[in-house]
Amino acid sequence: MAEKKVDLRIQRTKENIRRVFEEMICEMDYEDMSIKELTERARINRKTFYLHYDSLDDLLREIQNELAQDFIKRTEGMVRPRDMDKITREFFLSQERLGKLGERITCAGSYHYVSRRITSDIMKQTWTESPGDPFRQDIIMTFISQSTLAIYKQWVADGKKIPLEEIIELAIQLVCHGVEGIK
Repeated sequence: MAEKKVDLRIQRTKENIRRVFEEMICEMDYEDMSIKELTERARINRKTFYLHYDSLDDLLREIQNELAQDFIKRTEGMVRPRDMDKITREFFLSQERLGKLGERITCAGSYHYVSRRITSDIMKQTWTESPGDPFRQDIIMTFISQSTLAIYKQWVADGKKIPLEEIIELAIQLVCHGVEGIK
């Protein structure tokens, strides 16, 4: 079967929409963003935007899903919950690679509810060892994911005053061993 060629104009337009959207995420709260402003900045017609996306929510979900899939790929082969130390480390390192975009998507305003959904999806897609019944597993996954997110968000809110390696080690101790792990 012949491979379908991607029209370069379409590819450039989508890349432009995404670049402008990511710039806007780093500049403003999601609630303040509009398709009108995005299309003006991207110098495209609103109809052009709607050819590719139904809404800003769809574009945000696409980016978040790509980030989630990238994280899943980076932690491939790691066994959850056994390798939570390595997975926690990779979370912090991958967030740092994303820079301001990662901070905003993970920490800012209305992105919060979506980051919880994405985190839950990642855990469900990658959890390989069952600690018993599914309800127990849901509680454990929620604890691990939300604890890691909370530590990251607090670190960002505090202006990253603790060096990256130190916050990673602290997060690993707390997530993997609880408060007893920091004594």
